[in-house]
Amino acid sequence: MKNKTGRTLGVTRRMGELNEVSKNKIFGGWQKVFSHESKELKCKMNFGIYLPPQAENNKVPIIYWLSGLTCTEQNFITKAGAQKYAAEHGVIIVAPDTSPRGCNIEGEDDGYDFGTGAGFYIDATEEKWKKNYRMYSYVTIELPEIINRNFPVLEDKQSIMGHSMGGHGALISFLKNPGQYRSVSAFSPICNPMECPWGQKAFSGYLGDKKDLWKKYDSCHLVKDYDGPPAAILIDQGKADNFFSAGQLLPDKFVAACAEAKVPVILRMQEDYDHSYYFIATFIGEHIAHHVKYLKSG
Repeated sequence: MKNKTGRTLGVTRRMGELNEVSKNKIFGGWQKVFSHESKELKCKMNFGIYLPPQAENNKVPIIYWLSGLTCTEQNFITKAGAQKYAAEHGVIIVAPDTSPRGCNIEGEDDGYDFGTGAGFYIDATEEKWKKNYRMYSYVTIELPEIINRNFPVLEDKQSIMGHSMGGHGALISFLKNPGQYRSVSAFSPICNPMECPWGQKAFSGYLGDKKDLWKKYDSCHLVKDYDGPPAAILIDQGKADNFFSAGQLLPDKFVAACAEAKVPVILRMQEDYDHSYYFIATFIGEHIAHHVKYLKSG
């Protein structure tokens, strides 16, 4: 069944552990959405996956995208315009949801920056949240295992990128798992969550007052202990981003931490660009090219 835009809806075809929710032909490949029961999150989760035409006959590299606050898997796949570049380079792109859904936890829907749509890509330790809010383990362990079992992926050639809260997720996933990802990039990432209001609210809620545990999910602290292959880090930050001016993102703190740790990073400050998907759509092709350089080498 299709809606007026031609999007296929209501599909119930099963792929083993996966249910196909929708599929659309685009740039010779397929943009699909699947649902599955997550063991880590104890709920049903959706993820989007773009399968380029090259994946019909061969295994290809993969890039994971992590979205920001309030987003689902839909924001990136409908707004970023990434499919064109993924098709040109022959890479799969996977975009998961940003939190567990429908867990019936008191308070999970009280605000946009905590709970539903705001998993922060960490594993909660506070009693109220620790059963379901395990987004770090979901995106770095469970989801890649599912993707590797069900799709034509070159398992040793994966990278990760994200936006805002998802940029934070991409950076910590790269830094905490040396060698798992060939490269990392981020748009407007929350670089130093221990020192910004968004991060302090999330960390105190999910992790309690254990500041040593907070450090394990803060890029500015993680990079100082990074001991992996040469890092390939690209960050784009819009100068007109109101969250940047409000002190939520703090990319300068991350650059300083990288300099101290002698870890190379490219920070590009983009004049007049804000925090929106207009910004992402403008530079997504360059980010995918950044990853492809490392995914297709060696």
